[in-house]
Amino acid sequence: MKYQAVIFDFDGTLLDTLRDLAESVNRVLSRSGFPEHRLEDYRHFVGGGVEEMARRVLPEGHRDEATITKTLTDVREEYRQLWPNHTRPYEGIPELLDSLTARGIKMAIVTNKPDDSTRTMAAKLLPRWKFDIIVGATTDLPRKPDPKGALEAARRLRLPPGAFLYVGDSDIDMKTANAAGMYAVGVLWGFRTADELVKNGAKVLIRKPLELLDLL
Repeated sequence: MKYQAVIFDFDGTLLDTLRDLAESVNRVLSRSGFPEHRLEDYRHFVGGGVEEMARRVLPEGHRDEATITKTLTDVREEYRQLWPNHTRPYEGIPELLDSLTARGIKMAIVTNKPDDSTRTMAAKLLPRWKFDIIVGATTDLPRKPDPKGALEAARRLRLPPGAFLYVGDSDIDMKTANAAGMYAVGVLWGFRTADELVKNGAKVLIRKPLELLDLL
Protein backbone atom coordinates (compact mmCIF):
# COMPACT_ATOMS: atom_id res chain seq x y z
CA MET A 1 0.00 0.00 0.00
CA LYS A 2 1.56 3.27 -1.09
CA TYR A 3 -0.21 5.51 1.43
CA GLN A 4 -0.16 4.37 5.03
CA ALA A 5 -1.33 7.51 6.84
CA VAL A 6 -3.51 10.59 6.44
CA ILE A 7 -2.90 14.04 7.86
CA PHE A 8 -6.04 16.13 8.16
CA ASP A 9 -6.43 19.84 8.55
CA PHE A 10 -9.11 20.61 11.16
CA ASP A 11 -11.36 23.64 10.51
CA GLY A 12 -12.98 23.37 7.09
CA THR A 13 -11.79 19.79 6.62
CA LEU A 14 -12.96 17.61 9.50
CA LEU A 15 -15.24 20.11 11.25
CA ASP A 16 -17.51 22.88 9.99
CA THR A 17 -16.54 25.58 12.49
CA LEU A 18 -17.35 28.65 10.42
CA ARG A 19 -20.56 29.87 12.06
CA ASP A 20 -19.29 29.66 15.63
CA LEU A 21 -16.03 31.37 14.67
CA ALA A 22 -17.86 34.16 12.86
CA GLU A 23 -20.33 34.74 15.67
CA SER A 24 -17.56 34.82 18.27
CA VAL A 25 -15.51 37.39 16.37
CA ASN A 26 -18.50 39.53 15.41
CA ARG A 27 -19.58 39.78 19.05
CA VAL A 28 -16.12 41.02 20.00
CA LEU A 29 -16.01 43.50 17.12
CA SER A 30 -19.45 44.84 17.97
CA ARG A 31 -18.55 45.40 21.63
CA SER A 32 -15.43 47.28 20.53
CA GLY A 33 -17.37 49.53 18.14
CA PHE A 34 -15.92 47.96 14.99
CA PRO A 35 -17.99 46.78 12.00
CA GLU A 36 -18.99 43.14 11.84
CA HIS A 37 -18.37 40.88 8.82
CA ARG A 38 -20.58 38.57 6.78
CA LEU A 39 -20.39 34.85 7.45
CA GLU A 40 -18.92 34.26 3.98
CA ASP A 41 -16.07 36.71 4.70
CA TYR A 42 -14.79 34.39 7.38
CA ARG A 43 -13.96 31.76 4.80
CA HIS A 44 -10.95 33.94 3.96
CA PHE A 45 -10.19 35.26 7.45
CA VAL A 46 -9.51 31.84 8.97
CA GLY A 47 -6.66 29.45 8.22
CA GLY A 48 -3.58 31.40 9.25
CA GLY A 49 -4.12 31.01 12.98
CA VAL A 50 -6.10 33.06 15.47
CA GLU A 51 -3.53 35.86 15.59
CA GLU A 52 -3.73 36.37 11.85
CA MET A 53 -7.52 36.20 11.93
CA ALA A 54 -7.65 38.92 14.60
CA ARG A 55 -5.49 41.11 12.39
CA ARG A 56 -7.58 40.52 9.28
CA VAL A 57 -10.96 41.30 10.86
CA LEU A 58 -9.93 44.67 12.31
CA PRO A 59 -10.27 47.89 10.29
CA GLU A 60 -6.98 48.94 8.69
CA GLY A 61 -6.51 51.90 11.01
CA HIS A 62 -6.83 49.73 14.12
CA ARG A 63 -4.31 46.98 13.53
CA ASP A 64 -1.82 48.09 16.16
CA GLU A 65 -0.44 45.40 18.42
CA ALA A 66 -2.41 46.49 21.48
CA THR A 67 -5.75 46.29 19.67
CA ILE A 68 -4.84 42.98 18.02
CA THR A 69 -3.82 41.50 21.38
CA LYS A 70 -7.04 42.63 23.09
CA THR A 71 -9.17 41.39 20.21
CA LEU A 72 -7.38 38.05 20.25
CA THR A 73 -7.89 37.63 24.00
CA ASP A 74 -11.57 38.53 23.77
CA VAL A 75 -12.17 36.26 20.78
CA ARG A 76 -10.57 33.30 22.53
CA GLU A 77 -12.84 33.77 25.54
CA GLU A 78 -15.96 34.23 23.39
CA TYR A 79 -15.15 31.23 21.22
CA ARG A 80 -14.55 29.07 24.29
CA GLN A 81 -18.20 29.66 25.18
CA LEU A 82 -19.75 29.49 21.70
CA TRP A 83 -17.94 26.76 19.77
CA PRO A 84 -20.26 23.90 20.82
CA ASN A 85 -23.33 25.69 19.44
CA HIS A 86 -23.10 24.78 15.75
CA THR A 87 -19.74 23.11 15.10
CA ARG A 88 -20.11 19.57 13.76
CA PRO A 89 -18.20 17.06 11.60
CA TYR A 90 -18.95 17.46 7.90
CA GLU A 91 -21.33 14.98 6.33
CA GLY A 92 -19.38 11.86 5.38
CA ILE A 93 -16.48 12.44 7.78
CA PRO A 94 -17.60 9.79 10.33
CA GLU A 95 -17.91 7.20 7.57
CA LEU A 96 -14.48 8.14 6.19
CA LEU A 97 -12.83 7.85 9.59
CA ASP A 98 -14.54 4.49 10.14
CA SER A 99 -13.19 3.21 6.81
CA LEU A 100 -9.65 4.46 7.42
CA THR A 101 -9.66 2.88 10.87
CA ALA A 102 -10.88 -0.44 9.45
CA ARG A 103 -8.05 -0.39 6.92
CA GLY A 104 -5.42 0.29 9.56
CA ILE A 105 -4.53 3.71 8.14
CA LYS A 106 -2.89 5.95 10.71
CA MET A 107 -4.52 9.35 11.17
CA ALA A 108 -3.17 12.69 12.36
CA ILE A 109 -4.36 16.28 12.66
CA VAL A 110 -2.10 19.22 11.83
CA THR A 111 -3.70 22.63 12.23
CA ASN A 112 -3.03 26.30 12.92
CA LYS A 113 -5.82 26.23 15.50
CA PRO A 114 -4.50 26.43 19.09
CA ASP A 115 -3.41 23.01 20.29
CA ASP A 116 -5.57 23.00 23.42
CA SER A 117 -8.73 23.97 21.50
CA THR A 118 -8.04 21.33 18.86
CA ARG A 119 -7.67 18.56 21.41
CA THR A 120 -10.78 19.62 23.31
CA MET A 121 -12.92 19.77 20.18
CA ALA A 122 -11.58 16.49 18.78
CA ALA A 123 -12.31 14.73 22.06
CA LYS A 124 -15.84 16.13 22.13
CA LEU A 125 -16.86 15.81 18.47
CA LEU A 126 -14.65 12.98 17.15
CA PRO A 127 -14.41 10.69 20.19
CA ARG A 128 -14.84 7.38 18.35
CA TRP A 129 -11.63 7.63 16.36
CA LYS A 130 -7.98 7.47 17.29
CA PHE A 131 -5.79 10.24 15.94
CA ASP A 132 -2.25 9.00 16.45
CA ILE A 133 -0.86 12.53 16.44
CA ILE A 134 -2.47 15.94 16.98
CA VAL A 135 -0.30 18.95 16.18
CA GLY A 136 -2.01 22.24 16.94
CA ALA A 137 -0.51 25.71 17.17
CA THR A 138 2.00 26.08 19.99
CA THR A 139 5.07 28.21 20.61
CA ASP A 140 7.26 25.20 19.78
CA LEU A 141 6.48 24.90 16.07
CA PRO A 142 5.97 27.48 13.31
CA ARG A 143 2.55 27.81 11.73
CA LYS A 144 1.61 26.22 8.43
CA PRO A 145 2.53 26.55 5.58
CA ASP A 146 5.85 25.82 7.26
CA PRO A 147 6.05 22.01 6.96
CA LYS A 148 7.67 21.37 10.34
CA GLY A 149 4.39 20.34 12.01
CA ALA A 150 3.59 17.84 9.26
CA LEU A 151 7.13 16.49 9.28
CA GLU A 152 7.03 16.16 13.07
CA ALA A 153 3.88 14.05 12.71
CA ALA A 154 5.65 11.87 10.15
CA ARG A 155 8.68 11.50 12.40
CA ARG A 156 6.58 10.46 15.39
CA LEU A 157 4.65 7.97 13.26
CA ARG A 158 7.95 6.63 11.87
CA LEU A 159 6.80 6.93 8.29
CA PRO A 160 8.39 8.75 5.33
CA PRO A 161 6.56 11.86 4.03
CA GLY A 162 5.73 10.05 0.80
CA ALA A 163 3.52 7.64 2.75
CA PHE A 164 1.07 10.43 3.65
CA LEU A 165 -2.05 11.82 2.08
CA TYR A 166 -2.36 15.41 3.28
CA VAL A 167 -6.00 16.53 3.28
CA GLY A 168 -7.03 20.18 3.59
CA ASP A 169 -9.28 22.94 2.30
CA SER A 170 -6.98 25.95 1.81
CA ASP A 171 -3.94 27.30 0.00
CA ILE A 172 -2.02 26.98 3.27
CA ASP A 173 -2.71 23.25 3.41
CA MET A 174 -1.65 22.64 -0.18
CA LYS A 175 1.58 24.60 0.33
CA THR A 176 2.27 22.68 3.53
CA ALA A 177 1.69 19.32 1.89
CA ASN A 178 4.00 20.04 -1.02
CA ALA A 179 6.71 21.53 1.19
CA ALA A 180 6.60 18.38 3.32
CA GLY A 181 6.75 16.04 0.32
CA MET A 182 3.26 14.66 0.94
CA TYR A 183 0.39 14.08 -1.51
CA ALA A 184 -1.81 17.19 -1.45
CA VAL A 185 -5.56 16.45 -1.46
CA GLY A 186 -7.84 19.49 -1.69
CA VAL A 187 -11.39 19.17 -0.34
CA LEU A 188 -14.28 21.09 -1.87
CA TRP A 189 -16.65 20.98 1.11
CA GLY A 190 -14.52 23.41 3.14
CA PHE A 191 -13.90 27.14 3.24
CA ARG A 192 -11.99 27.83 0.01
CA THR A 193 -12.41 27.34 -3.74
CA ALA A 194 -11.20 24.74 -6.21
CA ASP A 195 -9.24 27.42 -8.06
CA GLU A 196 -7.31 28.38 -4.95
CA LEU A 197 -6.50 24.77 -4.14
CA VAL A 198 -5.26 23.96 -7.65
CA LYS A 199 -3.17 27.13 -7.92
CA ASN A 200 -1.42 26.24 -4.68
CA GLY A 201 -0.48 22.70 -5.53
CA ALA A 202 -3.44 20.35 -5.00
CA LYS A 203 -2.67 17.07 -6.73
CA VAL A 204 -6.33 16.04 -6.67
CA LEU A 205 -9.65 17.53 -5.55
CA ILE A 206 -12.41 15.56 -3.84
CA ARG A 207 -16.05 16.59 -3.42
CA LYS A 208 -17.08 14.07 -0.76
CA PRO A 209 -15.03 12.57 2.08
CA LEU A 210 -15.37 8.93 0.99
CA GLU A 211 -13.70 9.79 -2.33
CA LEU A 212 -10.43 9.83 -0.38
CA LEU A 213 -10.59 6.04 -0.23
CA ASP A 214 -10.09 5.89 -4.01
CA LEU A 215 -6.55 7.21 -3.50
CA LEU A 216 -5.67 4.22 -1.36
